[in-house]
Amino acid sequence: MRNSLLPPLRSAIFPVAIAVLSLTVAVAGEGALAALRYERDAMATGEIWRVITAHFTHLGWSHLGLNLAGLVLIWLLVGAAFSFMRWGVVFVVAALGTSAGLWWLEPQLHWYVGLSGVLHGLLIAGALASLGTYKDAPLLLGLVVVKLVWEQWMGPMPGSEAAAGGPVVVASHTYGAVGGLVAWLLLRVSRFRDG
Repeated sequence: MRNSLLPPLRSAIFPVAIAVLSLTVAVAGEGALAALRYERDAMATGEIWRVITAHFTHLGWSHLGLNLAGLVLIWLLVGAAFSFMRWGVVFVVAALGTSAGLWWLEPQLHWYVGLSGVLHGLLIAGALASLGTYKDAPLLLGLVVVKLVWEQWMGPMPGSEAAAGGPVVVASHTYGAVGGLVAWLLLRVSRFRDG
């Protein structure tokens, strides 16, 4: 059993692609943010792409930096858990889970931006897939669950709103984590093949 599941360098294409898309949206400015973020009224009129694109939008550079730092950390911890294609499945399911949770369970929320919900899904799916091959995977899962419970009872982690430059929608973390769990289950029971 290894202490780490450091992914091979070639697998870095997945987090690099997410970073490039997020940076591109940030550089494109307010127009891109307005066209791509989760926005309930726009989605209700058919702008369904926002269920995915919202997760590439951010409040500002500090929010983007925090999310990309989280992506790097997740990648260092569990990046070797899946192939590029399987990570793509996890990303899409976690994004859909986050957006669906916000849509159905947070009707008062009019808009949302950020990658953090999806990051929780990536971490959950990667840690679950790493059980038995990464000795710290159970600890990692436990810490994520404790964090999610804390956020539901106590609100955002101390300092997170100041660091992000705006409000933290902690429910998105829970919905993303559930999406990651669903993605892991789908990949376990499906005949999905890379290639």
